[in-house]
Amino acid sequence: MLGHVVPKKIYFLIFGALLALTALTTSVAYVNLGQWNTIAALTIACCKATLVVLFFMHLRWSTRLMRVVLLSALLWLAILIGLTTTDFFSRGWTPIPESWETSRLPLPGPPPQGEFGTSRR
Repeated sequence: MLGHVVPKKIYFLIFGALLALTALTTSVAYVNLGQWNTIAALTIACCKATLVVLFFMHLRWSTRLMRVVLLSALLWLAILIGLTTTDFFSRGWTPIPESWETSRLPLPGPPPQGEFGTSRR
């Protein structure tokens, strides 16, 4: 079996770090940070993903080609998120009714006299 051999100590340290970051994610979920809750959770998730990719997937010891592949995938992800974000923020032109009365359709009522062949004579 060819490849890079990593000591078990590194795997256990990374596993402990992942458990600590998971506990941090759980504890941050119970703290009201307002609009920063999502940002904090995503930051911790990116740190965990980085540890998994670098050590468990051996990207730290891989060739430059694999690093280029990873960076191109991250660039493509950034492009897709950017396009989705611009689509989301460009939807301000959709009219929003002021209240429920403005969006209510008129109810059909009895036709006024003189319509539909009925005449008043």
